Amino acid sequence: MTGGVDLHAHTTASDGTLSPRELVSAAARRGVRVLAVTDHDSTDGLRDAFDEAAKHPPLTIVPGLEINCDAPGAAGAEVHVLGYYVDHEAGWFQDFLREQRVERVARVHRIVARLAELGMPIDAAEVFAIVKEGSAGRPHVAQVMVQRGYVRSVREAFDRYLHANGPANVPRKRLTPVEAVRIIRRAHGVPVFAHPGLADRDALIPELVEAGLMGIEAIYAEHSAAQTAHYKDVCRAHGLVATGGSDYHGERSGRTNPLGHPPVPMSVWEELKAAAEKARAA
Repeated sequence: MTGGVDLHAHTTASDGTLSPRELVSAAARRGVRVLAVTDHDSTDGLRDAFDEAAKHPPLTIVPGLEINCDAPGAAGAEVHVLGYYVDHEAGWFQDFLREQRVERVARVHRIVARLAELGMPIDAAEVFAIVKEGSAGRPHVAQVMVQRGYVRSVREAFDRYLHANGPANVPRKRLTPVEAVRIIRRAHGVPVFAHPGLADRDALIPELVEAGLMGIEAIYAEHSAAQTAHYKDVCRAHGLVATGGSDYHGERSGRTNPLGHPPVPMSVWEELKAAAEKARAA
């Protein structure tokens, strides 16, 4: 097969609009054969995803997550690191994720205060009503901004107010990409630099490789053909897996990337599994 793989998707355990079971069902309908569930700072959706996938053979779930980091030396800039096949049930790892989610809650309160200063008051309780038990983030704030009529869409909320250097964005407790890579490796997982074309921090790659990076998300909907080719070249130069995924958040999320797009070869999953074996043996 030349497709049927999607190694980047989100559920209501973070900022997706579909529950883990709904996401898996949608993937099966789309013909996805291998789906990675990669919620922000949370693995809470994995149990239901595995359970639902058993009803849709031959669909396979790749356990994963996405960790948000701050790019050093660039105020407000973010780098995201994906982690695959981590020992997510380890107590220390879940403690780390809980700390990350606590900081996410605190950040929401800081963003709410900033929005009030900008003349767009919202209630933090409205944000957390959307989040429920998930991992709180700016997309949830954006949804409340739409409900209040301050913006017409989640995309507009980010473009005008919530992007990395936006007037309503606030910093959170710093976690560097190198730290995230090392944490994922400590959990015997495969760390991958997510959508690097959006981060524009290629200068970090050598340091991340030294820290244990094992892949780069080269195949990504918002990468140009030239960027995809470039990051595949970088992967070949450093012996990394060139992964890919849709970064799907659900049809109601304001994002347009459909599940299973862009196409990712089945061979990428095979390479990812081989990397996971190396990570476990290290």
